[in-house]
Amino acid sequence: MRARAASFLLAAILCLAPFATRASEGRPADAPRAEVIHWWTSGGEAAAVRTLADAYRAAGGIWVDSAIAGSEQARSVAFNRMVGGNPPTAAQFNASRQFHDMAEQGMLADVDEVAQREGWERVFPAPVLEAIRVGGHFYGAPVGIHTPTWIWYSKAAFRKAGIEREPRSFDELFAALDRLRAAGLIPLAHGGQSWQDNLVFSAVLANVGGRDLYLRVLRDREAAAIASPQFRKVLLDYKRLQSYVDAGSPGRNWNDATALVISGRAGIQIMGDWAKGEFTLAHQEAGREYGCMPGIAPDAPYLIQGDVFVFPRTRDPGVQRAQRLLASVVTSPRTQLEFALRKGSVPVRSDVEVSRLDPCAREGARLVREGSRQIPSVEMLLTPDQNGALSDALTTYWNGARPVEKVQRDIAAALAE
Repeated sequence: MRARAASFLLAAILCLAPFATRASEGRPADAPRAEVIHWWTSGGEAAAVRTLADAYRAAGGIWVDSAIAGSEQARSVAFNRMVGGNPPTAAQFNASRQFHDMAEQGMLADVDEVAQREGWERVFPAPVLEAIRVGGHFYGAPVGIHTPTWIWYSKAAFRKAGIEREPRSFDELFAALDRLRAAGLIPLAHGGQSWQDNLVFSAVLANVGGRDLYLRVLRDREAAAIASPQFRKVLLDYKRLQSYVDAGSPGRNWNDATALVISGRAGIQIMGDWAKGEFTLAHQEAGREYGCMPGIAPDAPYLIQGDVFVFPRTRDPGVQRAQRLLASVVTSPRTQLEFALRKGSVPVRSDVEVSRLDPCAREGARLVREGSRQIPSVEMLLTPDQNGALSDALTTYWNGARPVEKVQRDIAAALAE
């Protein structure tokens, strides 16, 4: 409900949405024209989205870029334009339950024809298929898989702090953070925004709580699990991490936190693998200037998240043609690989050759294909309202002095909504 209310409050900014169109000289008059709303606006993200635009143009289409900073803002603009009768051709959403209500209300067009023709059920992992299929129909074209809980670190910062190897447990992680602080560095680069707080929580729950507790809390929303001593430890470790961020953390954008690690001013960041696009843009290489860990625990579950394009329902045959072409182009093996190379993501398709990817992405691709390690991200398991209520509880705890027992009750209430 909060997200829906926010979308109406943002209606006034619709006329300000940026539209950047590359010249379409030489295109036939009936070339498929796709206006795409997305929130990929950082340097690394902009480089990645250009691969999608170039692939669509190479397939004969006209790409009209509508980049809007901020995921909530971009989704709100897309929703309001649909309600107002002026929908884009496609809009970016997360691979989650964010757009399920829209599909159930008949606001979205399915892309079953493309999915069947190109064998999506054969090459996409189960959590992604579950996220894009509503009522037996496919309503999203997945662009890439991200894991939101990677741990990134600066090799230079580790050398300065005398840290000789990657942490192998949360106790070792805290010890490394202490050494980074003693060396005069920012131990944990963090952007104090609620969604970033959520990512840190997910990382702690997955690594400290493990697969079983993660699913009992978020999928099953089991009261006994939320009240358990194990979950209490997860929350205490989550709160302890807050003591390692710097005074500039509140409100900081995620890519600005990544820049602190790139520069060596900070040691560690917990962030999705989209952060790798920023390292790439800075001409840094995994294993040389920075390190990446998909988790601390050796058997930590690998959280599946990602981005999809959804397609507003329309009766215009030309727009329908553009939507089908876009769904086909962004899920093709070549586009998936080129996008992943720049975005830091992992191709959704299991049949993509990943040898060109960097070591972090190759490890991610291996874990995606290892079905026993796959686990849905928080947004795949919770409704937007439940996720919003959980986010409120976590951010209040992160920034305040609330007793952990009260937070356990707050989270139980949030997930019961």
